Amino acid sequence: MGLVHYTFCPVCGSGNLKNVFTVKDFTVSKKEFVVAGCNDCTLRFTQDVPGVDSIGPYYKSENYISHTDTSKGLVNSLYKKVRNRTLRQKRKLIEGITNKKNGALLDVGSGTGAFANEMKINGWDVTGLEPDSDAINVAKELYGLELQETDKLFNLRFGTYDAITMWHVLEHVHQLHEYIVQLKNLLTERGRLVIAVPNYTCYDEKVYKEYWAAYDVPRHLYHFSPKAMETFINKHGLKIIDYKPMWYDSFYVSLLSDKYKNGSANWVTAGWNGLISDVKALGDVKKCSSVIYIISK
Repeated sequence: MGLVHYTFCPVCGSGNLKNVFTVKDFTVSKKEFVVAGCNDCTLRFTQDVPGVDSIGPYYKSENYISHTDTSKGLVNSLYKKVRNRTLRQKRKLIEGITNKKNGALLDVGSGTGAFANEMKINGWDVTGLEPDSDAINVAKELYGLELQETDKLFNLRFGTYDAITMWHVLEHVHQLHEYIVQLKNLLTERGRLVIAVPNYTCYDEKVYKEYWAAYDVPRHLYHFSPKAMETFINKHGLKIIDYKPMWYDSFYVSLLSDKYKNGSANWVTAGWNGLISDVKALGDVKKCSSVIYIISK
């Protein structure tokens, strides 16, 4: 099994690296992975991750909600209820930044299709890409969606999409630079690229450190700070034009983190940590537990 070991930063190419700490895969394998960091652009990344052809088994868990749509367990059940509320908010965001009530949307990493379906039933022409065959099947059963394999990304027509969305997907992508080049090509001239990723510079990460659930090794290959994302986007001739918060993520991540750290989640403690994290981000979205980056050509 081929492992990916970085001697240079996967975003900026710097060799000025450091090991931050070791993080356990609590979801599937229970193995430990080193999270390293770049002293220049501040990206963090997981070392010795399985390559693109061998990482599949690390996603095979009935608790991995983005691929199974499970409601098993209180946290997953809560996640789904919150997700149903945020789907409309995401649609309104896309409509606002594109000034369109309908248009052409590419959703990369559609999971079981909840967002792609929200956009489709509201008049958008949606192309959904997803690497996991089980998730593709679930999307078809739940919504009648015909999601395509992710490798179709490089066969799509340039200048086609008014909006391209990646909701907590970029951190999973082995071909980081190849993807962003292709996404740039697929956008219309006034199109918008929307990338949501966890932000390790948030307060809840400082509380839980190596137990912070959003490290999610080895599935999360990269752990972005706003500075690292800005470095990455600018490198490819794109521009971040706005930052949006994902307020609910701090609570969900804190609940899981508390469970990982203590064996079971203390809802009061985790809720308090999530609340403080959001309060600290009120004046600066770049401190939010997860950040949505709105990007233009």
